[in-house]
Parts: sequence; C-alpha cells; structure tokens
Amino acid sequence: MQNVTITRVATVVIGAALLTTLGVRAQQRSADAAAVAPAMTALDYVEIEQLVAKYARTVVSCVNSGYDYADLYAEDGWFAPTRDGRVTNKWQGRERLAEAAGGGKGGCKDVAWNGVTHILANHVIAPAPEGAHGEVDLIAVGVDGDPHKVEGQGHYEDVYVRTPRGWRFQSRTHHLVVRQSAPPPASGK
Repeated sequence: MQNVTITRVATVVIGAALLTTLGVRAQQRSADAAAVAPAMTALDYVEIEQLVAKYARTVVSCVNSGYDYADLYAEDGWFAPTRDGRVTNKWQGRERLAEAAGGGKGGCKDVAWNGVTHILANHVIAPAPEGAHGEVDLIAVGVDGDPHKVEGQGHYEDVYVRTPRGWRFQSRTHHLVVRQSAPPPASGK
C-alpha cells in the first residue's frame, strides 16, 4: 500500500514538474514572438495608412509614367493579383511595377483603371517580424466607365517594410472575388 502511495505522489510531482516546464516554454515562445515582431508606434500606423492611400491614388492615374506607383514598393518589392485563388501575374522591380500601373519607359498608355476610384476600407495592420502585415478591402467606383457603378473587388494582403524612404510595400497580393473578371494591367505581362 505504501509503494502505491509513493508511486502516486511521484506521478503527481512529475506531472506538476512537466506542466510547469511546458508553461515556462510557452511563455518563452510568446516572449520570443513578441521580440521578433517589434512594437509599432502610432506614427508607424499612420505612415502605413498613408502608403495605402497613396496606392489608391497612384494606381488609377499613372502619375509620372507609373513610377510614383512603383516607388511605393521596396526595392525588391512586388505586386501580384490572383483570380480564383491563383496568381495570374507578378510584377517585381521598379520598371515592372511602373508597367503594372500602365506606364513605364514608353509613358502611360492603356491605363486599365482610368476613371475608376479605388476606395480602400477596413484596413487592419499588425506588427510582424519583417515590419508589418495588413489587409484592406477594395471597393471600385466607376467600373465599366459608369460613374455610378460600384463593385467590391476583393482585398489586398500586404507586407510592409520600413526603408530609408519610409514604409513601403514589400509585397501586395490582390485577391479578387472568386470568378470576378477585372481588366488586366495594360502591359499584359
């Protein structure tokens, strides 16, 4: 009987030690994750929101032959739209990004979004190891040349990084609504 009691006590002690160890490890992982994703200031959030607002303005207007749009990205940043869950094109680097906005070396031509206003809503930003992640919904006004036609066009998933020029897109993926057709960027690449 005494051996059974000792065994039970030993089991309880070992179980308690194991739970304590697991709890400490979980706290360490949580602390490590917080250390990996540094805290952001209110100014960081405002600057990222301004970056996203500038995107909405520059993508539809081909300002400076699309280079103002391209300059919203990190040097190695990229943009990729998806249709039905698959990436259709990927533009990376300043020249290719300017082309994605309908511009590039040859200037602006066939800007697919000309006359369409991008309204970006429900923007959520969270700290991440590389800088920050975000999601924002896209509402397009003026679709098909009709200034009264409004259409939900999915959402953007973003990775933001802080650069010497301020916050920039490291990546921006546009997730169109399933089976939605949208005009391809003018370059068609």
